[in-house]
Amino acid sequence: MKSFSHKILAISLAILVFLTTTSFQMDMHYCGDTLVDFSLFHGTSSCGMEKHQQSKTDCDIEISKKSCCSDQQIVNKGQDNFKASFDNLTFEQQTFIASFFYSYLNLYNSLEEKIIPFKDYTPPLIIKDVQKLHETYLI
Repeated sequence: MKSFSHKILAISLAILVFLTTTSFQMDMHYCGDTLVDFSLFHGTSSCGMEKHQQSKTDCDIEISKKSCCSDQQIVNKGQDNFKASFDNLTFEQQTFIASFFYSYLNLYNSLEEKIIPFKDYTPPLIIKDVQKLHETYLI
C-alpha cells in the first residue's frame, strides 16, 4: 500500500510540474454575448458577420456599424527557468556532493581478488576442551 501511494504521489507531482511548465493559448470568438468558436491549438474561425458590417446606400456613402463580434485570446506562458545553478554552492555543499559521489561509486567496486589475511597461520592445537572443563557454553 505504501509503494502504491508513493507512485500516485509521484505521478501527481509530475503532472503538476508538466502543467505549470507548459505554455498554451486559447482563442475564443464571440458573436454578441454568445461563444461561437473555441480553439486551443490554432486560430478560431469567424461567424461570417464581418462581411455584413458595411452597408452602402444609393448615394455611395459608407456607413460603418460597430461590430458585434469580438475575439478573445488567453495566453498562459509556462515557466522554463528550472535550470539548477551549481555556481553558488558553498564549501560544505561541495564537500557533501563530492563525498556522496565518491561513496556511491565505491559502493559497487569489488576487490580484484579475495584477500584472506590469516591464510598463512594454522589454528592452535586443542589439548583440552576448555568449554567442557569450565562448563561455559555460548548459546
